Amino acid sequence: MTAPVTAAVVGGGTMGAGIAHVLLAAGSRVTVAEATAERASAAREAVAASLRKAQDRGKLARTADELLAHLSIVDTLASLPPGAELVVEAVPEDVGLKRRILGEAAATCQKAVLASNTSSLSITALAEGLPGERVVGMHFFNPVPVQALVELVTHEGLAADTLATVRGYAEALGKTVIVVRDSPGFATSRLGVAVGLEAIRMVEEDVASPEDIDTGMRLGYGWPMGPLRLTDLVGLDVRLSIAEHLARELGPRFTPPDLLREKVARGELGRKTGQGFFDWS
Repeated sequence: MTAPVTAAVVGGGTMGAGIAHVLLAAGSRVTVAEATAERASAAREAVAASLRKAQDRGKLARTADELLAHLSIVDTLASLPPGAELVVEAVPEDVGLKRRILGEAAATCQKAVLASNTSSLSITALAEGLPGERVVGMHFFNPVPVQALVELVTHEGLAADTLATVRGYAEALGKTVIVVRDSPGFATSRLGVAVGLEAIRMVEEDVASPEDIDTGMRLGYGWPMGPLRLTDLVGLDVRLSIAEHLARELGPRFTPPDLLREKVARGELGRKTGQGFFDWS
């Protein structure tokens, strides 16, 4: 198992920066594409900060500066390396946006595996009109350098050799792989959102405090992190968007609680805003 020699990540936010980190640490040359020069600069800083934190913890075989020498940042998809073996998009959960990005990446990187980091959107829909044999779901988990799992999502048009290749790439990054058929929410988001929404309903109904609900799941069920703290980490806006999508696809059991909508409307989005179900300030 070897990591891709040349890889690209589209979107340099939390997830994109983490994906770039693990690719660099595995020995890949990585290009991160962002929409503007300002966001591209921020992406570079995010990747650098992530690598230096790992270096301080003794988690890197090479120094952060040595790895950063293999990082390129661009602000157009036309500047992606044509010889890239893997392209991972890590942009917001919008089908149109993701399809446009994957289409442009397919035209520029004509032999690359085209992977979407979506946590819930249909891979079949994303692959429509594209070279679908190269399109696969590659769902990383936050924080990417720490979380061990990658969920690979298949669809009917996916080539068997593409699946084998991307599985090898994920395992070369030190990840454990599960393979899931394309369905709403896949396996992990469907289960994780169901528990998270029920935890929010329990807070809404004053069953218990967020702290006690999370402690119950950590100590009673062995979760490394409770569902409400995890919601804060993922982002309440992201969780709301996924829940709305699953409610449309799977029915009312995924209808978002009013409390979740209210918090998002107030801008209480979790760790990224300093306040969610917990105070992160």
